[in-house]
Amino acid sequence: MAVSPDVFTSEARLTLPGLVEQLCNDGRITEEERKRVSKTAVGSVHPLVFLAEQKLPDAARSGAVLDMDALLGWLSQQTGQAVYDIDPLKINVSAVSEVMSQAFAQRHRILAVEVSDQDVVIASAEPYVRGWESNLEHVLRRPIRRVISDPRALVRHTAEFYTMAGSVRGAHSGSKPEAVAGIGNLEQMLELGSMKEPDANDQHIVSVVDWLLQYAFEQRASDIHIEPRREIGHVRFRIDGVLHSVYELPQQVCAAVTSRIKILGRMDVAEKRRPQDGRLKTRTPEGDEVELRLATLPTAFGEKLVMRIFDPDVLQKSFEQLGLADDDLARWHQMTGAGNGIVLVTGPTGSGKTTTLYSTLRELATDEVNVCTIEDPIEMVEGAFNQMQVNHSIDLDFSAGVRALMRQDPDIIMVGEIRDLETANMAVQAALTGHLVLSTLHTNDSPSSVSRLLELGVPPYLIKATVRGVMSQRLVRILCEKCKSWEAPEPEAWQQLVAPWKVRMPEKIARPVGCRACRDTGYMGRQGIYEVLVNTPAVQDEIKPHMDTARVRTLAMKEGMKTLRLSGAMRVARGQTTIEEVLRVAPVLDG
Repeated sequence: MAVSPDVFTSEARLTLPGLVEQLCNDGRITEEERKRVSKTAVGSVHPLVFLAEQKLPDAARSGAVLDMDALLGWLSQQTGQAVYDIDPLKINVSAVSEVMSQAFAQRHRILAVEVSDQDVVIASAEPYVRGWESNLEHVLRRPIRRVISDPRALVRHTAEFYTMAGSVRGAHSGSKPEAVAGIGNLEQMLELGSMKEPDANDQHIVSVVDWLLQYAFEQRASDIHIEPRREIGHVRFRIDGVLHSVYELPQQVCAAVTSRIKILGRMDVAEKRRPQDGRLKTRTPEGDEVELRLATLPTAFGEKLVMRIFDPDVLQKSFEQLGLADDDLARWHQMTGAGNGIVLVTGPTGSGKTTTLYSTLRELATDEVNVCTIEDPIEMVEGAFNQMQVNHSIDLDFSAGVRALMRQDPDIIMVGEIRDLETANMAVQAALTGHLVLSTLHTNDSPSSVSRLLELGVPPYLIKATVRGVMSQRLVRILCEKCKSWEAPEPEAWQQLVAPWKVRMPEKIARPVGCRACRDTGYMGRQGIYEVLVNTPAVQDEIKPHMDTARVRTLAMKEGMKTLRLSGAMRVARGQTTIEEVLRVAPVLDG
């Protein structure tokens, strides 16, 4: 039932007494709670924020409390204005900051969140304040659609959006930060011919870079892509393995941002014709230290920059947190606990191989053993073992690195990747002389790794003698526990997942829905699916110059190996991910 504004407000603004009175009338709080809360002085705190922090029991929902989501949902029913969750990943910051000045937005506690030719969506935490509507509609010459948002989000994002837009505009035009109210129109932004690239140390550029980094940490991004185009540069974040467009920068500003990051990464700013690598350390909003690996690439419109974020908390996860458990974990420990031999991890870039190797090395690196690595590049500096980086300019490649490490009295050696016969031979020699060698290969599945070693030229008898086993892995997105729903699976989709084997179909599987916690994606984080091949006598008998990969796979499965898709199917049956997600990352088997 809609109510008149005066029940809530004085001068059309929400007040605490008005809110609790209507909540009591609607049966959402008790009379005792109404009397107690009404007497509280809230000062400058928005009454919705104050009520949400009280965590009052919701009389209409057993066991629930009146948090901000519940209060906004209730207020939406009262006013007919939809609840809007402000997600910067889905908002065109440059467009919404042009709708009104920052002073106007802050004075009326409103924020434009969507702009189209048909209308402009304005978020507010004061649904009955309407004095600004007619003036804004007159200026915009478009109708306004009102929505309700969390007052805390409005304050925060108003400051962030206008600061970011002001920094970009200031860097592009050379104006002072305090003189910038919006980003200017598109024609002004694209006057590239008369503009030169802003200085990389300009305060505006520093602000843009700081905002991008802090925002990426907050959004759980694993990579930041800054991509130049003819007139506009694109900024994209990779979150849970999927790229999201975040911001558009004028071409000159994009180039200056890249230069600023190259300076921070101690790279050659003047050299823009060849790829470069670098790294930098910074801190998250919570104060935790984070390392970023930088890589530039010359393109038709300038340098493309990718920053890979290495959060120490991610690389220090336990095997259970990585998703490696039960039989697969036991088989992995069997292989890595042998004391000598070669253990391989395979999969494409971004499948979590480095995290698995670091977690394993951290477990193996006790005071009694000497652990050495040769990497290209060093992903994360770790105090528990000795790390060396490949340097091609002085002919220090993987094979030369292993040769040098062999003279360092190692117990365990980690080789970043076996790319050629020379490196493979050095790994084999290290394994034959009593060392445990961990390394990676780029193959689709575990049996293919043995074929890859044969193709490189490693003799079958040496593979039989040294390789303890191979683990192939992929990362699948895990469904958000707060919003996933359950439904009966489609027989055809299930059979496509498990074919050519027969696996009993579960009665129900989970589906993504989307909520505030997972930013409407339906997924929250990623975990691994694994295929662990132990080099048993039966498998060794099949290692020959013209090896039948399908036969090796069948033999390994008889001895307990699960393929990547079957491993994913187990996660689908437990309601952790979806059939589509497993099919997206797991390869189609040959043979």
